[in-house]
Order: sequence, then structure tokens, then C-alpha cells
Amino acid sequence: MLLALLAAAVAVPTAVAGDRGYAWQLTPTGTAARLRGLSAVDSQTAWASGSLGTVLRTTNRGATWQQVAPPGTENLQFRDNEAFDADHAVILSIGNTPDAFRIYVTSDGGRHWTLGFQNTDPNAFYDCMTFFDKKRGLALSDPPDGKKFRIIATDDGGYSWHVVDPAGMPEALPGEFAFAASGQCITTAHGHTAWFGTGGGAQARVFRSTDRGRTWSVSSTPIRSTPSGGIFALAFRDQQHGLAVGGDFATPAASPDNFATTSDGGRTWTLVPGPPEYRSGATWVDGHTAIAVGPTGSDVSTDAGHTWRRFDSGSFDTTDCASPNACWASGEQGRAAYLTR
Repeated sequence: MLLALLAAAVAVPTAVAGDRGYAWQLTPTGTAARLRGLSAVDSQTAWASGSLGTVLRTTNRGATWQQVAPPGTENLQFRDNEAFDADHAVILSIGNTPDAFRIYVTSDGGRHWTLGFQNTDPNAFYDCMTFFDKKRGLALSDPPDGKKFRIIATDDGGYSWHVVDPAGMPEALPGEFAFAASGQCITTAHGHTAWFGTGGGAQARVFRSTDRGRTWSVSSTPIRSTPSGGIFALAFRDQQHGLAVGGDFATPAASPDNFATTSDGGRTWTLVPGPPEYRSGATWVDGHTAIAVGPTGSDVSTDAGHTWRRFDSGSFDTTDCASPNACWASGEQGRAAYLTR
């Protein structure tokens, strides 16, 4: 929901020594855009997107990045992208007018794009999207009527979208919304289950669907919720085990009670002692290792999210892994990096 950019120092473009060998190897993107959208395809291929109408693709592990955004979108912010391979990707934009919320699809590496969705509701605000597979996906809007979050769904890879019947969505709390900070406010562990996280209201909550977004249940979490804080990212390593991270973007260096885990599919959540700083992105490296990133640094857990250690002090907004050897991060000032160990 929030368009505010977070101020943070820009690290020099070199790798930073990491705890137990973990480090980000920065790559030259040639842009100053803030890259809040990221999809890791493999160790060589990733897509990153963000402000200034920027959509980047690398197929050589970041040695070069190509700007492949749709023409005429320089004023849009591509806050999320979902890439399936080097050629097929879906991108979600936001902006300052209702029609700036759009979804584009490419099947040829960004040479051509098809507009699959363009918002017409002046009260909608689309924060993030997720895909179960190459065909079926969901996108999330804050409550257009102030009462219920809106889900739109696709069954054809993003070329067309429909509004899901709101009858299956629980009521939102007053002031509750999701965060368009990292493209990770909604996620899936594939199969049929999806989750999205919220903040802004009296509680930070996780909504859960087991039927690909048709109906939802909701659970409160112990993550602190404030008018500018709550859950910014969710990551699940399987249908039962997940991680929620967040904090307050207005106080990034002082955001306690901001990490939680679940072992029952998101029905209940337990606060864990993560770094007391705002974290906007999270991903699983493997079955027991996870990464969290934010404007004040990056952290790693090697015990399924129960304890965390700082390994980098640079600023990133989001992170994604396609396999243990294919992890990426991106953020402000065109920062994009791959993980080394």
C-alpha cells in the first residue's frame, strides 16, 4: 500500500564478507531504480523490477542485465514479478492513478508484452501477486471498500484475470492493509495453498486459503502491527512450515517483535528472536536455511528460522531462491546480487 521509499546508505558494489561464508556478490545493473520485485529462475537467470518503469533480466549470473520493460511504462513502478524461465514472466505495476495498477505478460524474454489486467476501481490498491504454477496465480488488493481484501485470479498464465467472489474472504480490521514493499506479501508453497500477510490494524494477521484463493481463513500473529508496520513478507518451505518477517518501515533500525514461524500451515504463529530491525523480504535457501533482508542488512538462519545471524550490512528490499545454489537479492539504487557460500 505505502509508496514511501526508505532512506538507507548505499553500499559499494563489492561482496561483503559473510557469516559462515554467506555473502552477497553485487552485480552491475546500470540503473538507479529501486528494485522491489525479484524472481530467481536458476543460478544464471533472474528477473528484477521496480521504479522508473524498470524490468531487468539476466541470463549470465548478473554479468549483464537487460532492460526489457514494456514500452511507454516509464512512470510505473513494477513492484512484483513472477518469472518461470528466461522467456516467460508476469509483472505487476503500481502508480499514482488507478489505471497504473497493471499486469503484463511476456513469453519471449521481454521483447513483447501483453497487457493482461488494468485496474478500473479507484479504491483498489494491488500490492503483490503469486503463482501456484505457470498457469494459475493470484494478485492481492487492499480492501477497496474498507471491509474485505480483494483477490483477482488467473488460470491462463496472467493473460486474463477475474475478481474472486468476496464471500469467501473474512472481514478486514479497521486500517488493515498489505505492503507493496517486496512482492512477498502473498505467497504459495505450490499445490493449492496460499497465504498473505497484513499490518496497519490492531493485529498483524495471516490469511490462508487451501483452495487456490476461493475461500480464506485468518489468524492473528504476535508480530507487532502499527500504522506503518506489520508483516511485509511470507515464505513457506512446504505446506506446513513458514516464516513471516516485517517491522515498521518508519523506524527501520528499531523494529522489535518482527519475526515469527509456523509449523501448522499458518494457523498459529510463534515469535522468534530475529534482528529487531525492519525486514521486508524473506526466502528459504533449503529445508533448514532461510534469508531475510531489509534496508539495514541481511540475516541468515540455519535452524529453520528459530535463530538468526547478521551476515551483510547492505540495503536490500527483497530476496528469492530457486534452489540452494540460486539465491538473489535486489533493492535500492539498482542493487542486485547473488548469494555465495
